[in-house]
Amino acid sequence: MALAILATPSFARMAKKLHPLDKAVLDAAVQAVAIDPALGEEKRGDLSGVFVHKFKLNKQETLLAYRLQPNKLAPEALVLLAVGPHENFYAQLKR
Repeated sequence: MALAILATPSFARMAKKLHPLDKAVLDAAVQAVAIDPALGEEKRGDLSGVFVHKFKLNKQETLLAYRLQPNKLAPEALVLLAVGPHENFYAQLKR
């Protein structure tokens, strides 16, 4: 069963700023996560329920944060939360 892919407005703003070639790499990472939602690492504490998948973008490690709706055991939708380099990523994600 294919997951519905939804994006938050903040994710859409970040993705919009990417170069077209970088968007293609991001789309490939999103499709990989949609096929296998357990690909990312689940966070604990303040960010419980958030998964983070790491991938390379222009030879730099980039993080993709997402949440599974309604729950991780029977997901129906993949909600994309944020994308960016590791620097200040988790601080911005908590906001």
